[in-house]
Amino acid sequence: HLSQRSFINMGQPRLACGCPAHFPKWHNQDIDLGATLVHEQGAPMFLHMPIGYEASLDRQLKDIQRLGLHEQWPGFGLTQSAMFRGKILAPLEEASSLSHKTYRLSNPYMLRVRLFKGDIGGIKKTVKEIQSSLLDEGKMPKELFLSYLTCPQCQEKRGGMQLMVLRHWIQSDKLQQKIRQQAKNTKN
Repeated sequence: HLSQRSFINMGQPRLACGCPAHFPKWHNQDIDLGATLVHEQGAPMFLHMPIGYEASLDRQLKDIQRLGLHEQWPGFGLTQSAMFRGKILAPLEEASSLSHKTYRLSNPYMLRVRLFKGDIGGIKKTVKEIQSSLLDEGKMPKELFLSYLTCPQCQEKRGGMQLMVLRHWIQSDKLQQKIRQQAKNTKN
């Protein structure tokens, strides 16, 4: 996570390691972040693994402060990995900003959320469960985000390694029609 120097005299509620002191309690819920203003920070990746993740978080924090903006939950960000270039979204308190690094999420912007406790290597099952439940409900899974809630420095004091798995989804008329057809065929 972020270096200690970034948090001196900030006045924001973060832990010294950079992890969020508080984060939303969204476990096992569908959340609508539609029209939320976010700050986007690019993050270099290699085969979905972050490279210099702390530096990206540090750049994002400094940019948000320089712009005079405020995070809704300081230290809580949505990280989307990619083959070579991912992104980190920080939900903001403000309603608007002229910065080219800020924008509003589409409305609605639905997320299915699960709190995951354990090493990131075991997250695959949780991701599959979320995807299956969405498809079973006729909802099309889209982007996958992770939010790192603890780091190696604070995890022991805070109940172990924790991250939030957030899957963006949209309603799908085709999937819902397919589910209705399957239900109809099962009755016959």
